[in-house]
Amino acid sequence: MPVAEVLTALIGVLVVLMGLNGLLRPQAAAGFGIPGTPTEDRTFQAWLAVKAARDIGLGLIILILAAGAAPHLLGWSLLAAAGIPVGDMLIVLRGNGPRVTAFGVHGATAAVMAAISVLLLLG
Repeated sequence: MPVAEVLTALIGVLVVLMGLNGLLRPQAAAGFGIPGTPTEDRTFQAWLAVKAARDIGLGLIILILAAGAAPHLLGWSLLAAAGIPVGDMLIVLRGNGPRVTAFGVHGATAAVMAAISVLLLLG
C-alpha cells in the first residue's frame, strides 16, 4: 500500500478516535479552541455528541475508501473532507479562539489532508 494511502487510513483512524473521545469524555473534547465553552451544560454536551457522531462517520468513510477506492477517488474524497477542519478553523477564529489553535490544529489538519490528497491525485 502506498504511503499516501497509509497516511489516509491513519487519518481515518484518528478521526474515529476523536469521535469516540467526544462520546466517552465530552468535557475533555469540548471547545476545540473556543474560549468560555460551557462544558458542564447538558445542551452543549448534546451538540458534542452530534460532532462525535460526525467524526466517527467521517472516519469510517475515509477508512472504507482507503481500503478499496482507486487513489484518485480517495484523493478527491480526502480533499473534500479537508473542508471540515477548515470550517472548524473558521469557527474558532469567529469565536475569538486562540489563533494558535485555529491554525496550528485545525488549519494544520486541513493542510495535511490537502497535501495527502495531492499525493493521491498525482500518484
